[in-house]
Amino acid sequence: MILIGTKCQIEQTVTDELTAATIGSGALPVFGTPYLCAMMENAAMTCLQTFLEGEQGSVGTHLDVSHDAPTPIGMTVWAEAEITAVSENGKMVDFAVKAWDEKGPIGAGTHTRAVIKSEKFLAKCNAKLEK
Repeated sequence: MILIGTKCQIEQTVTDELTAATIGSGALPVFGTPYLCAMMENAAMTCLQTFLEGEQGSVGTHLDVSHDAPTPIGMTVWAEAEITAVSENGKMVDFAVKAWDEKGPIGAGTHTRAVIKSEKFLAKCNAKLEK
C-alpha cells in the first residue's frame, strides 16, 4: 500500500554541466530548470519505488513547476517529493515537489507518476520501431 505523506529528498552540487547555458534552456551559468525538474522527478520516483514490486516501475505523466530563484555553480541544491494522493486503483500517484539551495526555496509544484509494469511498458514503446 502506497502511504500518503511519504517523503524523499535528492541532493547534489550545481556544476557547469547542470547549468541553463550548458543544456540550452538559457544563456546563463546558473542551475538549469530542466535539471531542477529532473531532480524533483527523481525524488518522486525514488519515493514511490519503495512501495512497488520487482516488475513494477513508474513513469512521470505530469509536472507543473515554478523555478523561482537562481542558484550559482558550486552551491548545493536539494529536491523533495511528498506523496499527496493515490488513485483508487493505485496506478496514479500525486506528489508535492519543492526545491531549495543553501539560501532558501528555489522552486515548487506538483508531479504525477503512473505505476507501470516495466517490461510491458517497454514492449509497447519499442513496438513503435516496427514497420
